[in-house]
Amino acid sequence: MRFCEKCGILLTVERKKKSVVLICKKCHKVTKLKGEKMAIKEAMHEPKKEIVVMGKEDVVAELPKTKIMCPKCDNMESFWWMQQTRGADEPPTIFYKCTKCSYSWRSYG
Repeated sequence: MRFCEKCGILLTVERKKKSVVLICKKCHKVTKLKGEKMAIKEAMHEPKKEIVVMGKEDVVAELPKTKIMCPKCDNMESFWWMQQTRGADEPPTIFYKCTKCSYSWRSYG
């Protein structure tokens, strides 16, 4: 990593025709590399997306129950809980878990 001598901002590596140069994004000063080897690498890590729906039976047993039809087995009783899954100005998401088949689904308030 190198920093701009003029303004102290981190320099960005760019390819210019057949050479590689360092450019300051603030003051646009170009610094040429003099016989130095420079590798350009980009690492993109996709965040792991995982929805955890109350899995342990002892935790689920403590949840309140309501009368709502399970879309999988047509049972009329389910556990429910709410979570704020979107912005604070949006209504919370209500999750349901069937007491009979343990199928989970959600309802967007």
